[in-house]
Amino acid sequence: MPVKDSLQTAEQAIRAVVAGGYALTVYDDNSTVENAARLDALSEELGIRVVHVGEHTGHPSPNYRWVLIDARQHCLAKGEHLVIVESDVIVRESTIGKLADAVNPKIGLVAAVTCDDSGRINFPYEYARKIKSDGVCKKRFSFCCTLLTNEFLQAYDFAELDPMKNWYDVTISHLSRKLGFDNILQVSNPVLHKPHSSRPWKQLKYTNPLLYYWRKLTQRRDRI
Repeated sequence: MPVKDSLQTAEQAIRAVVAGGYALTVYDDNSTVENAARLDALSEELGIRVVHVGEHTGHPSPNYRWVLIDARQHCLAKGEHLVIVESDVIVRESTIGKLADAVNPKIGLVAAVTCDDSGRINFPYEYARKIKSDGVCKKRFSFCCTLLTNEFLQAYDFAELDPMKNWYDVTISHLSRKLGFDNILQVSNPVLHKPHSSRPWKQLKYTNPLLYYWRKLTQRRDRI
């Protein structure tokens, strides 16, 4: 779970994963000193592993590429799958188990569909409102709550990802298919998504799209 401030939402996300009985690594991507200290306190309380990314790279946030490289190495060493739960996503106790149940050697990614408080499918899976059952999906995936199989991790080295980009979920979902894997979207496995809680400026995408794209282009932000 990459975390960048927004600790109120992030703590809910952390506790939800731990409630399911899963080991969790939190990657603190240059949060404030106060929030980093809170993550350390949660590490003591909940037994989670906290990695302060700023201690390993001087690259400014976001550091998703570094996080993916590090997480992949740990999973390959243990022969495990990698489950990414972002800090604005609240899982259920059964969520991760359902993702794992869909795994077979032909699968690259398995994703849980995202919903709002009312249960309606929301960003980034609005297209899934027309999908009636779990299955192979050829559209783009997000890392909101996604399992990357060990087979896929063996097939692709994240060090090859473009370091000039900020986000890699769309790239990796396409790479999975390019390498011959299927991607499964589980519409029967919803998670609560509070979009962009850690990066409030991105809410402009919905409230003021012209300003959002102006900042995206002129400040070279949010590169996918």
